Amino acid sequence: MEEYKLPGALDLTGKTAVVTAAGGVLMSEFARALAACGANTALVGPHMASLEPVSAAIGERAFAVTADCTSKESLIAARDKIKERFGPCDILVNGAGGNDPSATTDNETMTAGLPEGTKTFFELGDAGFARVFNLNVLSVFLTTQVFAEDMVDRGGNVINVSSMNAFRPLTKIPAYSAAKAGVSNMTQWLAVHFAPCGIRVNAIAPGFFVTKQNKGLLFNADGTPTARTGKILAATPQKRFGKPSELVGTLLWLVNDETSGFVTGTVIPVDGGFAAYSGV
Repeated sequence: MEEYKLPGALDLTGKTAVVTAAGGVLMSEFARALAACGANTALVGPHMASLEPVSAAIGERAFAVTADCTSKESLIAARDKIKERFGPCDILVNGAGGNDPSATTDNETMTAGLPEGTKTFFELGDAGFARVFNLNVLSVFLTTQVFAEDMVDRGGNVINVSSMNAFRPLTKIPAYSAAKAGVSNMTQWLAVHFAPCGIRVNAIAPGFFVTKQNKGLLFNADGTPTARTGKILAATPQKRFGKPSELVGTLLWLVNDETSGFVTGTVIPVDGGFAAYSGV
């Protein structure tokens, strides 16, 4: 009888992974997971202070490099340092992104007679809106442009980080929701464009996870949940926030050519059922 070998044992020894925003809650988890599979992992972010603890936790397989993911010049400088240390990129995780308070409304919906000082849609600044698109969409464009160039003759994996906001825009955050929809669309475009080169491009769309950026929106100063948290959990069938570790399985599946070699151009929700729930 022929022995059947299950695919999926993931050994990334000799591979170079680049993770942007690696100092954050979710992307530091990604970086640790890739390094645990044997990949030499470059941690990229704007501030060395947030990268150093992650690098120290990983050890010799980590290399922290500062870069502004909205600046091609900065990214090229980071790429050159990473290539000198580890070699060219095989796995790129585009984790950089975020929102800007100036692109967020105070009110969920528009009504007449709002209290004076309410920041409505009409008070949103174009500079903040542009910054959100730069953080999320331009960063994916530039970082992929810089790091995927070395994959053209070798193949590789690009993993973008979208959001459930791309499927169902949330109230108050029009720029972030629209920008993440752009990330999902760009994921599909890049997947088609790079398919002949053996480069697969996919995205993970997290549901609700507690991070440094959103903790103040989800919990009051005394640790009690905000009203917005109540709405989120009411619309999440599993009735809880996700744990960063619960994204890792999807990441490792996507970067494993044995288990997902025919998967490209997808945006995969990891959301506790949020996308499936209609509210009734």
